Amino acid sequence: MKVLVACEESQIVTKAFRAKGHEAYSCDIQDCSGGHPEWHIKDDVLKILNFNWDMLIAHPPCIYLTKASSNSLFKNGVLNEERYRKGLAAKEFFMTLYNAPIKYKCIENPTPLKIFELPMYSQVIQPYDFGHPLSKRTLLWLINLPGLMATDVIRKDYVVSTRYSIFYNKGGNDRQRIRSRTFEGIAYAMASQWNFKE
Repeated sequence: MKVLVACEESQIVTKAFRAKGHEAYSCDIQDCSGGHPEWHIKDDVLKILNFNWDMLIAHPPCIYLTKASSNSLFKNGVLNEERYRKGLAAKEFFMTLYNAPIKYKCIENPTPLKIFELPMYSQVIQPYDFGHPLSKRTLLWLINLPGLMATDVIRKDYVVSTRYSIFYNKGGNDRQRIRSRTFEGIAYAMASQWNFKE
């Protein structure tokens, strides 16, 4: 398959699909950090959605859509108009990916604010179901794809929330980039369970 991994500079998902023999490319406006610039398209992903992809796995920026940002959107009960406009722009980007002319699609994001009225998600996953002892509630919007099956469940008493994880709260200017990376166990599950032959 020809797989486009949108908004991914780490190439974690890209490399997982490449390992399964697919022609996968990451796309981001940043340089890639995954070590394979030959598999990276440094550009606005919206420019290449019509390039006959078989699958899209997208990680659109969530900073203005996520429920965790509600305190910034409503300050003292008053709507922050500038942040709301940025949220609407983020929703438009999300929906362009969601409606892209690609057969198989997975859009990944945290829980969104209800005010932006995103479509109903298909599945909730956690890193601890895929071999990582961390909790980070993640939603998947799936089109023509089955839900991911857990591969390596970690006992709940060994799980730490990413909110309290030292690893996920270090990094200074790189903190957001580190936190947005797909867990390797989840990437492997995607590549293994969505390993279609087109």
